[in-house]
Amino acid sequence: MEKNNLKGWLYLLPAIAFLGFFLVYPLVDVFIYSFEEGYNSASQTFFGHGWYNYSYVLHDTYFLQAVKNTIILVAVTVPLSTGIALLISLALSSIKPLKELFQTVYFLPYVTNTLAVGLVFMILFKKTAYSDGMINVLIQLFGGKSVDFIDGPYWAKMFVLCFYTIWIVMPFKILILTSALASVDQTYYNAARVDGTSKFRIFYKITLPMISPMIFYLVITGFIGAFKAYSDAVALFGTDLNAAGMNTMVGYIYDMLYGNSGGFPSYASAAAIILFVIVLSITCINLSISRDKIHY
Repeated sequence: MEKNNLKGWLYLLPAIAFLGFFLVYPLVDVFIYSFEEGYNSASQTFFGHGWYNYSYVLHDTYFLQAVKNTIILVAVTVPLSTGIALLISLALSSIKPLKELFQTVYFLPYVTNTLAVGLVFMILFKKTAYSDGMINVLIQLFGGKSVDFIDGPYWAKMFVLCFYTIWIVMPFKILILTSALASVDQTYYNAARVDGTSKFRIFYKITLPMISPMIFYLVITGFIGAFKAYSDAVALFGTDLNAAGMNTMVGYIYDMLYGNSGGFPSYASAAAIILFVIVLSITCINLSISRDKIHY
């Protein structure tokens, strides 16, 4: 028995070494950096250890704006994208002819480069000297006033960012939910129809519980993905997100390392640890809620 255990650990050793070197060590290193005050990346020296980096980050207006943007993005896009994807998946599951074609069409945005899609969205929404953009043309067609969604008011820019994020993440969710719906045992549906159960009750009592593990998986990964958003904002508003007021937490960390205000790895590390704590806390809350709500 002990020999088998030793052999099992030997098989796991390459994976453990890989995770330790590329996951655990960087996390510990970032945690240490976050407490090194006055760190100079050129000379690799610092004043001492303390909480100043966290205090600076938590009082930085750019960081607070990034936190606000990220929280709004998470709160809007995760539930909306999951709900819309579920409705589309239910519709696709009920379509028999050309079902595979529709599934392919809905999945195409997922394999398209996010920056390319962002540029298309910018062209659709951006006002220029020559055009108000296609979206503004449609708004004016229905009697509304044109809005500068890229360089205009905050709510307009946030709307575009949320809309773009939902568009990008929804194909993957549709694929997962469509597969989950196809795996539900049809015996349950047949028994419910024999009893004369309504479609809504079938969905609420059979479909939703049976696919709840996949919905929970999409919610968890959606939260994590939305908190890591950065390239989406860059594709729409350019690299100077602080000037646009549309920076995210990951964007703030990148700027502290490599941006115009870069060269401060201690501040970036403190911001990264704060982001890690937020994501970990939300994940733990979701896991605790799922114990009673998810049916495996």
